[in-house]
Amino acid sequence: MSNQQTTTPVTDWNNPRDEHMTTRGLFKSYQKGALGIPVLQGIDMSVYQGEFLSIVGQSGCGKSTLLHLLGTLDQPDAGEVYFEGNRIDNLPYASRDLLRNRHFGMIFQFYHLLPEFTTIENVLTPALISESTLGYWARRRQYRRRAEELLEMVGIEGRAKHKPSELSGGEMQRAAIARALLLQPKVLLADEPTGNLDRSTGEQIMQMLRELNREQKLTIVMVTHDTWIAEQADRIVRLEEGRLEAANPTATSGLIA
Repeated sequence: MSNQQTTTPVTDWNNPRDEHMTTRGLFKSYQKGALGIPVLQGIDMSVYQGEFLSIVGQSGCGKSTLLHLLGTLDQPDAGEVYFEGNRIDNLPYASRDLLRNRHFGMIFQFYHLLPEFTTIENVLTPALISESTLGYWARRRQYRRRAEELLEMVGIEGRAKHKPSELSGGEMQRAAIARALLLQPKVLLADEPTGNLDRSTGEQIMQMLRELNREQKLTIVMVTHDTWIAEQADRIVRLEEGRLEAANPTATSGLIA
């Protein structure tokens, strides 16, 4: 967006070559009976290579909807979404699934772990989805080694054989982060990643995300209603009445309900 300000940039936000994702004129509404409820109204934004971007706003303002459009989980009523210069919102369903699986990692507030799978099996699910049975079987040791390394990185290697019902909320979110990173995504999309956690555990998860962003240069887009969580990002934009506004990370207190 041309009117957005930046704080403590880790790259040149104004250099077009650094744009990782872009939206142009996104509109989205939902039907409630006979009424169309507008959610997003002409969203223009850029996500830059290697940045950590927070999208903040009141509950129900459309933050998750915008994230889902970025991640091709949904399609806009009008407008366009671009990833690395290529339009992605109008791709066929199967192509969007493939793109998401290979290039986007996703983290959700309620983890979305499969209850019948162990922790390491949950981490391996992106590989199971992306590969044919023979392809996965041929590379199973490589994938399992990667999953074990990720569980160690997020600090729950000792819980690899436990099922989600045997994990704490923080452990489940750590497993979800490991799952999101399995196929080495280019962009991590996080939907209220600390929303179901206590403050201490939430701080640990945010520390992990900051380290991923700074050490691995992973592009992260996070939506949150929590001011403190939002301030951990490089840049903040606020969603209000279906439109984006720039927000200074040091001046967001009181803006979010």
